[in-house]
Amino acid sequence: MKTIAVLLLSFFCLSVTAQVETEIAPPYNIKTASFVQSSQNVVPIFRLGESFDFQFDDLFGNEADYYYEITHCDYNWVPTDIPKSDYLSGFDSQKIQEYINSFNTLQIFTHYRLSIPNNYTKIKLSGNYVLTILNSDKEVVLKRYFVLYEEKLPVALKIRRPRTVKNIYSKHNLNFEINTDDFLLQNPTQNLKVVLLQNGNFNTAIKNIVPQYNVGNVFVYKYDMETQFWAGNEFLNFDSKDIKNANNYVSFVSSENGIYNTHLYTNNAKTSFPYSNYSDLNGNFSIRKLDGENNTIEADYSWVYFSLSAPLANPNSSVYIVGMFNNYMTTPENKMDFNTKNGLYEKAILIKQGFTNYQYLTVTNKGLIDLENAIDGNFYQTENDYTVLVYYKGTADRYVKVVGKGAANSLNITN
Repeated sequence: MKTIAVLLLSFFCLSVTAQVETEIAPPYNIKTASFVQSSQNVVPIFRLGESFDFQFDDLFGNEADYYYEITHCDYNWVPTDIPKSDYLSGFDSQKIQEYINSFNTLQIFTHYRLSIPNNYTKIKLSGNYVLTILNSDKEVVLKRYFVLYEEKLPVALKIRRPRTVKNIYSKHNLNFEINTDDFLLQNPTQNLKVVLLQNGNFNTAIKNIVPQYNVGNVFVYKYDMETQFWAGNEFLNFDSKDIKNANNYVSFVSSENGIYNTHLYTNNAKTSFPYSNYSDLNGNFSIRKLDGENNTIEADYSWVYFSLSAPLANPNSSVYIVGMFNNYMTTPENKMDFNTKNGLYEKAILIKQGFTNYQYLTVTNKGLIDLENAIDGNFYQTENDYTVLVYYKGTADRYVKVVGKGAANSLNITN
């Protein structure tokens, strides 16, 4: 009986330690949490050794103390069992030192900036990482994914039209090759793995695709169905850099509740309309203020009022407003309410001023993202950024490395 008890306890401990790390949305007072490089919000995929920042605003504006932790994970975002000293030079669990209060804004906030590497922390290994922000009580405030890669395996990526007639006008197909000439692979069908991303969105990633075949040291992925993404439509946008006045797609601005209120024109579902080409940031956003010297602390916040006319929306699903500005999170804060009086979906979200991309996302009652029946349709002409990340763990390796990255844009689509 003692032996059985020990085995059960060991199994329980292993099941606990093998839990998948998931991203955690911040509370209502934490806004505009984003990875930043060269003063631009970016998809959090960086070459090992590059410098980048993680920044966010605290709307309480009381200069609270926040701390950070960095966790190395495997291909499936399960924390690895290697010591932290193996992947960190120095240590984490440190207080974020850089913060500054807003200036000349109606909505007060404290802006925080965590630079990596810094005087305390330097990351030594490639791989999947989870950044955890904690408050002074060491309670988790938010968790975000980021990836560090090495350029060891060249990846040639091409975007093609699907070969299936059914999806030829609505999907993008990723064909790619991984060249391993200068890299010794052990059992590549099991040890070599890839992740495919559309516009850097981890929520819709395609995983667990094995090489279709190899030609010498080149591993070829020329699938059709397995590597297809729904093409979607161009992101919607609004520009509030002049937050006091109406701009493109802004109907009117008010300030009756102490801060600005940006009321957008009602959007109509585009699934039954022809594709129309207009520029976007592929889901990204840019913080900026007209005539501001420091956009980080001078850009203000406003309640942005969204409304959507979508009679084709599934009654068994919910509609969310998402983009990089809220990390595509399908949380109650981003869920639209249906107004039975005017027949519109409506929602107000507090957003920092600037140029913001967003889209309407349908999620079923089972929590599944319904891209096939996207509110704005799927058009092969849509311009998207695509990324292939290559993971490898040799037979004797203790952790998974990210050994290659390929990128392409669907503007260069071929048949």
